[in-house]
Formats: sequence, C-alpha cells, structure tokens
Amino acid sequence: MTSRFAPGPGSAGWLLRHELRLAWYNASSSKSKGGVRRPGFGTIATIALVWLALHVVGWFAMGNLGTMASSDPRVLLVVSAMLIASATFMLSSAIKSSVLTLFERGDLDLLLSSPLPSRSIFTVRLAGVATSTAGIHLFFLAPFAHAALLHGQARWMGVYPALIGIAVLCACGAMLMTLGLVRLIGARRTRVLAQVIGALAGALLVIASQSYSLFADRWQGRGQEILRGMLEHGGMLSADSALWLPARALMGDGGPVLALAALALVAFAITARQTHRFFTVGLQLSASTGATAPAKNASAPRPRFGRSLFHTVVLKEWRLIVRDPHLISQVLLQLLYLVPLCFVVFRDNGVRMPAIGAGLTLLASSLTASLAWIALSAEDAPDLLLVSPASARALRRAKLAAAVMPVLLLVGLPLLWLVARSPLAGLVLCFTASSAVLGAGMIVFWCGRPGVRGNFKARGKGGFLMNMLELLNSLGWGALAWLLADATLARPSGMSALGASAAFVVVMLTLASAWLIGRSRDRAV
Repeated sequence: MTSRFAPGPGSAGWLLRHELRLAWYNASSSKSKGGVRRPGFGTIATIALVWLALHVVGWFAMGNLGTMASSDPRVLLVVSAMLIASATFMLSSAIKSSVLTLFERGDLDLLLSSPLPSRSIFTVRLAGVATSTAGIHLFFLAPFAHAALLHGQARWMGVYPALIGIAVLCACGAMLMTLGLVRLIGARRTRVLAQVIGALAGALLVIASQSYSLFADRWQGRGQEILRGMLEHGGMLSADSALWLPARALMGDGGPVLALAALALVAFAITARQTHRFFTVGLQLSASTGATAPAKNASAPRPRFGRSLFHTVVLKEWRLIVRDPHLISQVLLQLLYLVPLCFVVFRDNGVRMPAIGAGLTLLASSLTASLAWIALSAEDAPDLLLVSPASARALRRAKLAAAVMPVLLLVGLPLLWLVARSPLAGLVLCFTASSAVLGAGMIVFWCGRPGVRGNFKARGKGGFLMNMLELLNSLGWGALAWLLADATLARPSGMSALGASAAFVVVMLTLASAWLIGRSRDRAV
C-alpha cells in the first residue's frame, strides 16, 4: 500500500527516490553470489563500526580543538586547506558521477521519451550527483561535528551546510563542464577526458601537498615570511579577509553559512533551469557517437607484414594501450608520484640516495605489474592466439617484453642521473630497479589469471596469492635498494648486512614460489 506522503509517480521526489535507491543497490562494488547488489550485513556492520570509531576519535580530538577561536588566521588557514582538499575530491567525484549519469547509465533515452519534463529529469540527476558527492565527506567529518556538539560547541555543526553547499557547487560545475566538453570535443572524447581528470585529481593534490618540502631551505624560509606577513592584520589573508568565508561557514558563522547556502541554491537553480536542453543535446550526441563508421579510404596504405613475430606483438600491445586513454590514466597514475621524486633527484643540494632508490624500485615494480597484467592476463582475444600458428610461449614472452620495456625506459633517466652523481650507488640502484621490474613481470607471467581489460581497478581481487607475491617482490627489492645504496655511502653495520641478506632471500623465495606455481599450472593444463 502506497503511503499518502510518498511522492507521486513522475514527480521530482519520485525520481530522486529512485536515484537514491539505485545508489544504495549499487553501493556494493560487485554482485554477490546470490545476485544481490546491495551491501550485505557484514558491510553495513563494518561501516557502522567505523562511524562509531570516528565518533570516539572526534570526542577526544574536539575536546581540545573544539574551543579554537574562529578569528585566528592560522585556524582558518588549516580549515581552508582541508576544504580545498575536500573540494578537489568532490569535483573529481562529481565529474565521474556526471559521466556515469550522462553516458553509462543507459536509461535517459527512456526517460526523455517519456512524458516527464526534461527539466525535472536534469534537476533530479543533478541532485543525485550532489548527494553522492557530499555523502562520503559527511561520513568522515560529521562525527567530529557531533562530538563537538556533545562538548557544547554547536558551531561546528556548520560542517553540514558548508559541505553540502560546496558539494552542490562542485556538482553544478562538474555537470556544466561535462556538457560543455560534449559540445566542444564530442561525447566520446568528453567521456575519456572526464575520466582522466577524475583519476588524476587526487594524485595531483597529494603531489601539491608535498611540493613545499621539495624546495631549498632558503626558499622555505622566504615563503614562511611571506605567509606570516599575509596573515597579519591588514594583510591579504588576515582574519577579516573574504577568502576565509568557506572556512567560517564550516565553523558555524551565521553570515558565511547563509551566503554559501544562497550561492549553492542559485547555482543549482541556474544549472537546472538553463541547461536541461543542453543536457538533451549532450545525450543525443552520446547516443549518435559510433552509430556510423567512416568509410575507409581506398587509397590508404596497406599494412606491411615484414616484421618479426616479436616486433608485431610488442607493437600490437602498445597500440591497444595507447587507444584506451582511460586505461592509460589508471596505469600511469602511479607515475605522478615520480614527480616529487624527480624534484629531489635534480635538486642542487644533497641527494637522498637510499630513499630515492627505494622509491624508484617500488614504483617501477608496481607499474610493471600493472602493464604485465594488461598484456598477459587481459588479452581481448585469447582464443584467437591459441589457434594461431605462433608458439604460445613466444607470444607470452613478447607480451612480457611489451610490459617491461616502457618501465625501464621511464626509470632510466633518473637512474642515469644518479649514476652520474654517485656511480657506485647509481649502479646498485640500476640493478635493484631492473631486477624488481623483471621480477614483477615474471610473477604475472607465471601466476597471472585471465581478466577483463575494462576491469583494471578490480584486478587485485582476482588472486590473493599473486597479489602477495607482487607485494613481497616490491618490498623486498625496495628494502634491498635502500640498504645497498646506504652501504655505498657509509660503512654498513651488521644489522644493515643482515637486513640486506634477508631482503635478498625474500625476493629469491618469492620468485621461486611464483615459478613453482606457474609450473604446476602448466602441468595441470
């Protein structure tokens, strides 16, 4: 029996309830064995325990921090930095949600062909994006506001209007950005670009947070002086600056809360009212993309078949990866963490050789494991390769080389620089990085299981044993790189020699275990 207070069919409330129900059903990352897509009891219990634990942490944290004065520029600076970080992740999440809403759900054709007004459809979809964007941030930050309320600091309840307002602004900006890109570069490229932006936003924020420590001490001191002057009374970042309005809203100041809420409402209304037709155009473009294939040019050059099997397979793997920019963004996301490492390498002052060597080794091993999984385990046409006249082992070796060579090329430049700065330590790091790359590739070569290329994010769920072998290989070679590089710069101690020996034994046992597992599988087949 339908409740008398339930929204009527076709209304905005009815559509919003449908959106929230879909979000709840799809909250689980994969279907369970029973075919139920909603989170199970164990997942719900875990989430509830984590939320209670956050309340406990918030009780102790806000007991000391809850009484901080909102007029202190240092407090406003910290709160603003947190809001900037949250807004960056909100924008990333909103872009992904907008792409999902516009391109991947596949139900807008049915909705737009129904009697429902397109403006209501767009309003509900925009509200759904804003709700999903704000939800995860409220989950982690709201317990601290609740704890502050129990301590008698009700002003921290401003977390709710501040985060919801920022989430609405990010959702509006993300949706307008997605629709604008549809008109400029087309629907297919918009989908790829939005996914790439969403994948890179978080990593860029991490790099920006660490950029301050990469500059020389004299520049750090100068930056501190400039910041101190800006925080003083009358400066650009003084307590009465308008730049602190979002932070003041989060800390419960009435005026900034009302201003942020009004701005969010206006932005939501304008976006929902003025872009619903543009949203329909964007959907039509996405539906028409790929409907007709361009005619082939008869005068186009024909492919040449003079290359060797190894050369052909390597080029084929590289071309498949290059044709999928979203996959590239997921794989090369790890390379962004090489940026601060390169700053450290090319600094004028002392080079932190052990840390650099361990970081390069870990990143090279992780990147190789990802590329090897794509080339060896995520083959799109394995049956076609099985019936081909080429040797299966020769094909797999070529695929392994296609995964290993780009990584060696990428880490080669910083390694050559390290060799020029400190020849012995640089050569040692060349050995550890190359060995880690080859070890990661061989583990996938021996133990990899077939997977789907489009399911790259969930590749870690395919096999616990292979994941552990990859982890031990990376950590073992990383520890060995640290200890051996440190030994070349100073006289090694007995503990360092023992640790290096233990790390070497671990990587050898890891590779031997992977080889035995692969051999047993070959015999079983």
